[in-house]
Formats: sequence, C-alpha cells, structure tokens
Amino acid sequence: MRRALQLAALGAGRTSPNPVVGALVLDAAGQLVGEGYHARAGEAHAEVGALAQAGARARGGTLVVTLEPCCHQGRTPPCSQAVIAAGVVRVVVAMADPNPLVAGAGLEQLRLAGIEVIEGVAAAEALALNRAFVHRISTGRPLGILKWAMSLDGRIALPNGASHWISGSAARAWVHQLRAAGDAVIVGGGTLRADDPLLTSRGHRDPEPLRVVVSRSLDLPASAQLWDTAVAATLVAHGPEASAAACERLDRLGVERLPLAACEPLELLEALGRRGCNQVLWECGPDLAAAALRQDCVQGIAAVIAPKLLGGLAARTPLGDLGLQAMEQVVPWDGVALRLLGPDLLWQLDQPGGDRQLQP
Repeated sequence: MRRALQLAALGAGRTSPNPVVGALVLDAAGQLVGEGYHARAGEAHAEVGALAQAGARARGGTLVVTLEPCCHQGRTPPCSQAVIAAGVVRVVVAMADPNPLVAGAGLEQLRLAGIEVIEGVAAAEALALNRAFVHRISTGRPLGILKWAMSLDGRIALPNGASHWISGSAARAWVHQLRAAGDAVIVGGGTLRADDPLLTSRGHRDPEPLRVVVSRSLDLPASAQLWDTAVAATLVAHGPEASAAACERLDRLGVERLPLAACEPLELLEALGRRGCNQVLWECGPDLAAAALRQDCVQGIAAVIAPKLLGGLAARTPLGDLGLQAMEQVVPWDGVALRLLGPDLLWQLDQPGGDRQLQP
C-alpha cells in the first residue's frame, strides 16, 4: 500500500475533478506484476493501468489500491467491472470513495462477485493524499491554501508598495510547486495592479493552473501578463457593478468572465467547485485574504518568513481586519511543518481541527 500511495502522488495536481489513485497487482504467488496510477482526468484509472500491465498474471492474485474502485460510467468505464473481469481473488483498499456515485457500492460489487475485500490499510495516509478531493465532495468547494511571503517584522511590502523580492529564489521555486499541486491561483485586482504577476507553475504543471482575478468593478489594467491566455487560462470574477465597457474589454481580449452576485470568496469557491477544482491557492492581498478566512475558504496556510526588516508603520501586513475584539476569540492554527527554503523559513499551518495537508 505504501508503494500504491507513492504511485498515486505522481498524479497530484493533474487529476481534478477526480482523486489521485495508485494501484498495483500481485500474482497468486505474491509477486508484483503490474502498477498504475491515475495520470489525469479522462485517462485510464489506476486499477485499469495496473491490471493491463499484469495481464493474465492478475488471475488469482491481489489488487492493492488507494481508493475504492469506481462503479459508475463517467469519462471512463467502471473500474469495478474491470477488476472482476481480471479474475483477482482479493482487493486491498486504503479508503472508500466519498463520492455519492460510489460510496461503498464499488466494494459491494466486488464482494458480490466473490472477491475478498480488505479495507482501511493506511487509511489516514490515503485520506491526507486526497484531502482536497474529499473536501470538495463533502462541501462543494475546493480546499483553499493561503500563501504569503513576509519579512521578519511581518510586512509584505514597503510603505510605497515595493515587494520584489521579499523571499529568496528557493522559496519562490517552492511556490511554483505549490501552484502545480492545485487547480487555480487566486488574486485580487489590487495585486494585479501592483505586481502584474504571471501566476504560473513555471512548467511544473501541464496545463497550468487556472489564474483567477477577483475584481468587483473590473478596475483593471488594459495590459497585464494574465491577459495572455496562451500561457495559461485566466478567469476574472466580478460583481454586478462592473461596467459594460470593462466587460467588453475583457471579452475582446478573450479572457473568460464570471459574473457573481456579491463577488465574495465563498461564492467564487462554489463556482470553482462546480468546475471541478479540488484545490485552490490564495495569493492575494490582505483584504481578500481576510475575507477568505472569515468565510471559511482557507483550510491551510503557507507563510514564508524572510530574514529581512522592512519597517514602517504604513507598511502592508498579510491580513486585513478579521473582526476580532478579544484574545479569547483567537483560535490557534495547528502547526504542520517548519522548514528552511534557503535563508527563508516556511511555516505550514493547518485549519484548527483539520487533517494535516500534504504539501510539495
């Protein structure tokens, strides 16, 4: 199962709206004869790939898989029927599939076919690996990670707005991998105007994650790196107050627009969930970050702290007002990991009471 989990991780960031899954086949003598993982949505599932590699040697053997085989027709045929047809006598599963279309029905099909089913092997590890998928299935929204880079004195920019670069090259390279693990990167209009970011994984993910801009009024620059959709897709979410002229300008650029009733983080994530996004990365300014936290749109935090002092009472900090009035209202986040990225310190935090989130 540990090997199957390693295989599953190879598909991280590429399978949405599906989960990541790894599988292997042991023959009747217990020898490894096939391996597979789900590489991307629409392609063969892990079980099918492992069984195809094993061929006739799978008969009488064991399938080890990180998630319950599906039993419904989607973009690919049901895996449960492929498992039954392969003639394995035992299936070892890490966890059941929380998708209501499956939810134990796949395992029941296997049992009815006379196959021995063993559940719960390395279940915690499998759940951590698919935490984003499980979160979307259970809430309808993608799991959110909030990332920022700040100085030792808690600043994300100088008083004049200058911020390139607070963190070092090692930390920025890590962020590219973090983007690749998700389906969308979200910024606000202020970040777009101030930084003109590219928001790609720099080739760590193909296709690149969706780049999302949140702007109620569409007060956005006429030229920006995000408008080049040949590099990566861009979506601009806006409110009803956006002018027709601003909408037409984006339409002429070929940039997709998403009209929202209130243009709030929760409404945006519900829309991204319907698009099949399992995980998003918030790389926004303090006001949007605070709104995302207030609306429970953040399940993990990645804070990079650089050994630099920016100073200045007017310097920007990572978060806007959270509406807290007393220290008793402050809930500490759970510490997941501390690590050095060159000279910078990465502090990864998890939502209080939440499962630990695996990061690149």
